[in-house]
Amino acid sequence: MKWIKRLLILLAILVGIGVIGYFATNEALPKGKEGPAADALAQKMLNAINQEAWDTTAVVQWTFKGMHDFVWDKNRHFCQIKWKNKEVLLDINKLKGRAWEEQVELQGEIAQKTVMEAWEYWCNDSFWLNAPSKAFDPGTSRAIVTNADGRQDLLISYSSGGVTPGDAYLWILNDEGLPTSWKMWVKIIPIGGLEFTWDQWKTTETGAKIASFHESAVLNLDISNLKTAPDWKSFGASNDPFQAILEL
Repeated sequence: MKWIKRLLILLAILVGIGVIGYFATNEALPKGKEGPAADALAQKMLNAINQEAWDTTAVVQWTFKGMHDFVWDKNRHFCQIKWKNKEVLLDINKLKGRAWEEQVELQGEIAQKTVMEAWEYWCNDSFWLNAPSKAFDPGTSRAIVTNADGRQDLLISYSSGGVTPGDAYLWILNDEGLPTSWKMWVKIIPIGGLEFTWDQWKTTETGAKIASFHESAVLNLDISNLKTAPDWKSFGASNDPFQAILEL
């Protein structure tokens, strides 16, 4: 039975390493100061990403992690989401849509389950697409966190919205207000303060700036196949891709 004893010792070592790693990297959520200065810093960030151009963008296409493909009608709040052998046309506001698998339309409970799966992808992946633009969304609060070196970071907390309300993000900005990274305190990640870079910024066809690469100690996330347009004609669509859900 020596192998069992060795296995238990190995498991104990791995658990110990995990516990040490957790306490070594886990950060408490910092406290910041809310008020006009925090709002001004948030507005500086919006100016850096050209929020005005983003607001006038009507169509956005992107692929997240090479796995989920999106075409988003920002004006009507519709989105086409494709992954593996599935496709969903989603009415984001109504949480309704139509779903297909292997080009065969799904019905009933399985259809609704697939629609909700697409909505969860949408919530996560659209946030990574342009989280800075959501600094003043309903349910948000903004606070300045001053570091020991005097640098001012922007803490944005979300009391509502998305799949996991209650999450908070600490933005590290350059002198122009453009994000270089953020630290996360989110329910789905047990380690507080996990940091991802915001880099490889691209200026899209409409002038909005999007970070296309995020690096961390545990994984990297990328945004590819990025395209924006002020209307469907400029995007190159000859007909309405969301005709199938207009009556939902």
